[in-house]
Amino acid sequence: MKKTFVTVVALVLTTSALASCGNTIRGMGQDTANTVDATQSAGKKVNNAAKY
Repeated sequence: MKKTFVTVVALVLTTSALASCGNTIRGMGQDTANTVDATQSAGKKVNNAAKY
């Protein structure tokens, strides 16, 4: 009985840890995409300002 309980707890902890990693990687991807968008926007503003 004790071995089953320990196994279930270990599985729950492992699943939680893996889910957290997935969320972190997804968040990093979103942050990178936002950085690229901001950089492109700033570049367009500089380009437009240089035209005048």
